[in-house]
Amino acid sequence: MTNLNAVDLAAEAQDAHLESADVVIGKNTIIFRRFLRNKTAVAGLAIFLALTVFSFIGGFFTQWDKETIDPFNIGMPPSADHYLGTSQAGIDLYAMTVEGTRISILIGLVVGLVSVLVAAVYGCTMAYFGGKVDKVMLFILEALIMMPALLVVAVATSGGGAGLKRDLPSWLLLIIVLLVFSWMGTARLIRSMSMSLMQRDFVKAAQYMGVPPRRIVWRHLVPNIGSLLILDITRGVTAAILAEVAFSFIGIGIKVPDVSLGVLIGAATSQVQTFPWMFWVPLAVMFLLTGSLAMMNDGLRDAFDPSSSSTGKAKKARARKITAEKKTA
Repeated sequence: MTNLNAVDLAAEAQDAHLESADVVIGKNTIIFRRFLRNKTAVAGLAIFLALTVFSFIGGFFTQWDKETIDPFNIGMPPSADHYLGTSQAGIDLYAMTVEGTRISILIGLVVGLVSVLVAAVYGCTMAYFGGKVDKVMLFILEALIMMPALLVVAVATSGGGAGLKRDLPSWLLLIIVLLVFSWMGTARLIRSMSMSLMQRDFVKAAQYMGVPPRRIVWRHLVPNIGSLLILDITRGVTAAILAEVAFSFIGIGIKVPDVSLGVLIGAATSQVQTFPWMFWVPLAVMFLLTGSLAMMNDGLRDAFDPSSSSTGKAKKARARKITAEKKTA
């Protein structure tokens, strides 16, 4: 009898420990575990990190750079001296790919992060103040949406932006132009979501307590749309990389001597039959970049989804263990 009581007490203590463990696990930990269970998303993250590391340290594994010409190896396929071959001008493709990958990733990260931050502040501000402030800010937003982005990029990076081009590299100028046009759609979505949050009790309580508007926006509105912001960051990085490739491909993006994936693809298009490595190598890197970001985005969406099938495995295992212990007792 004493042994049975001891077993019952041990089972109850185990149950209490497991229940307390469930309470301790935070939301961020749960989301992180859901993401790690998604093998596709983890593979995407690994590919993106590998390409990022490659773009920063890849240049240390070759003696060539994007400006040095090898007059004895002009238009040569991959070899021991030139890992990915050379261009029709004798420039090492490996060195240009490292530089182009770094520029494209830099453009994607800066535009993706900053545009979402601007959209969050702008959209939450519109929703918080409402009334005339909302109408004026919405009018500005709609006016910017109606502006022809392609024409502005062409003017800014061509003759119309000659004054700026003398002071700024073409990739930095492209970042500025993309930032101007990449946040409006997200801001409209954040505005609609924040307007529903403004009716919640915790926001009204903060207003009645006299909390400053800036603090309400940063502490109550922005954190409650955090999942949307994170997903928009990955989508924004992908969109910025594709925009850079598209604009540079048609000749209105990044200009020589600056190098990017779009510049390499555009320069090799007309010579894909003669120098195929010049075309397929940067194209493969672009597909790896955008594909890995898409895989990460899908994994993050599943991780933030409470009904995701990737959740609940730990809880089910604990329940089975408790049931088995009770049957044994």
